[in-house]
Amino acid sequence: MAKILIGVVVSTKMQKTIVVRVERRFKHRAYKKTIVKHKKYKVHNEDSKIKVGDTVKIQETKPISKDKNFIVVKE
Repeated sequence: MAKILIGVVVSTKMQKTIVVRVERRFKHRAYKKTIVKHKKYKVHNEDSKIKVGDTVKIQETKPISKDKNFIVVKE
């Protein structure tokens, strides 16, 4: 089963590649405070309709390049 994540587009400066920031929220075990962590993923994007600030759904796939393992599923 491939991972499916939802994130916000941060950069579209590369050809056929966008950078997506995915946030995850969880509670600290001891202090019960909500913590927000994020990670940036390089995502393969054939068509260049997507702009910075758009919310996209990405899916894990076989490696496309050295650090590209995701593709855009839905804009």
